[in-house]
Amino acid sequence: MKKYIFNFIICALIPGFAIAAPAKKCSVANLNKCLDSACAINISTNPAARCQYCGTSSAGTPPTDTGIRSVSVGTSAKYSFTNKELKNAPTDPGERYAWATRECIKRVVDCTPDDATDNYDKLIEQSCTAAGINAQMDSLHNKMSKSANKSACHADILSCIMDEKHCGPDYSTCKEDADFNKFFAACSVQNNGCDDYITAIRDEIISTRNNIIQNTDTAINAIVASYQNTRTAQLQNAKSVCDGDSGRQSCIKSVCERSMANKCAAGFDDEKSMATQLCKFYDLACAVLK
Repeated sequence: MKKYIFNFIICALIPGFAIAAPAKKCSVANLNKCLDSACAINISTNPAARCQYCGTSSAGTPPTDTGIRSVSVGTSAKYSFTNKELKNAPTDPGERYAWATRECIKRVVDCTPDDATDNYDKLIEQSCTAAGINAQMDSLHNKMSKSANKSACHADILSCIMDEKHCGPDYSTCKEDADFNKFFAACSVQNNGCDDYITAIRDEIISTRNNIIQNTDTAINAIVASYQNTRTAQLQNAKSVCDGDSGRQSCIKSVCERSMANKCAAGFDDEKSMATQLCKFYDLACAVLK
């Protein structure tokens, strides 16, 4: 995040940015107050606010702003954003953080993007931790509320069963009922509130498993049969050139036509003998095939 913010706003800094000057101390407190006015809206009732507004969209959408803004106590209007400014602020968390940082270092003199990220990133991370806890509580609540929703139970248990650590998407590690029962029991325990549907869900998933395994075996058998047919055809073709010594005679004729100066004509027995030796591999091959 720090690198993203730095690259995003470095071009907006004062042109004399690179000129050496005596170091001045940034008021981190005022800088944080400014950032809070954009990123910590209603944080007293929503600990995940900083993460949702200026951290990551995976933390969820912030609750609708009711106009009650609980940010750092004593925030000066000099350093805070107005309602009008916030209406035009980016909604994407990363872009909003970059925008707020750029604007705040204009308001709080002697502060840099590094001052913002070195200090405010920690606050965002803490908020994201809170967001994660809230998400886990929501997930637990959803699981506990599944008693009237068979489809949700089926979907979650099936997803668990087909995980690579369990049966896998092709059920390759659950061909045996004992293996399937072991993973099904584990997945059932993870999904509370589904007891009323466990038997029906198990029967449905077992049926799905059997169909997938059967179809997979059928496909494998078809592939094996195809290779066997191909090998049989190739063997028959190979044997055909051995019938009546046709393959070797054809080879000798070809060598004579293409490679011998006199084309093995009468009186050039040495050329015919050489061509015969070159095609002797047919004798060896046919001896193996017989």
